[in-house]
Amino acid sequence: MRDYRRALCLALLVICASPAIGQEEELADLDGPELAGGGENASNPLARVKNTDVRWQYLDLANDRGRINDYFIDGAFMINPKLKIKYELHYWETNVTGSSKSGFESAVVKVIYFPKEGIRDNGIKYRVAVGLDLIADFDNRDKGIGMGADQIAPFAGIALGLPSGMTVIPLVQQFLSVSGEDVNITAARVIALQPLPRQMWLKADVILPYDWETDTVPAQAELQFGINVNRKVALYVDGIAGLGHDRLFDWGIGVALRIKY
Repeated sequence: MRDYRRALCLALLVICASPAIGQEEELADLDGPELAGGGENASNPLARVKNTDVRWQYLDLANDRGRINDYFIDGAFMINPKLKIKYELHYWETNVTGSSKSGFESAVVKVIYFPKEGIRDNGIKYRVAVGLDLIADFDNRDKGIGMGADQIAPFAGIALGLPSGMTVIPLVQQFLSVSGEDVNITAARVIALQPLPRQMWLKADVILPYDWETDTVPAQAELQFGINVNRKVALYVDGIAGLGHDRLFDWGIGVALRIKY
């Protein structure tokens, strides 16, 4: 494993062991007080939150190519009110090579900066975000795991908190390889997050990427249903579908446990 991969993995271990890093000021929440204990929903990637999610997703690959079981940690913390760190560590089990193989797929550190936020005259809350993903691949392509490329991925987006309680988040992101296989993907993404009664929520997430290397659009959509058990714990399930004839998978499901700090 290359030295920067070791460094990134060490950083992820430190992050996971230190969920309370950083201090936050009391600022307006996009989601309002509907969540248990107030605060925002961590299913919004632009939320100002501290959490760790332990997740499993199953994907049934298109064209009978097999399956992927993705076991991963997905969390975030605030360094200060304008700077957020998200982190992910993915471990796959897959049979795309004809037999079951497993190994680490990728580690991701996402840096998010909030340059501006406020409330419009019409009552819509907004939060502008820019940031960068650093994606380290674990070079398990011989097992059918990962893209075989280390990447950087700058992005920009805005979260809009509507008076109805719904939060809408449009984002655009550019993925570029820095080593390994060539990657050049531009992705548009729209998330809609709706609080429900009894501390529940519903999330819709549509991703439309254009792969400039293959001239394909491997689009996908996710529907998530969750419940806040109490101030510290939430549970949610995902239903995932590949879209269009360029889809990478046909369908998927997932479950997750969220710990909030």
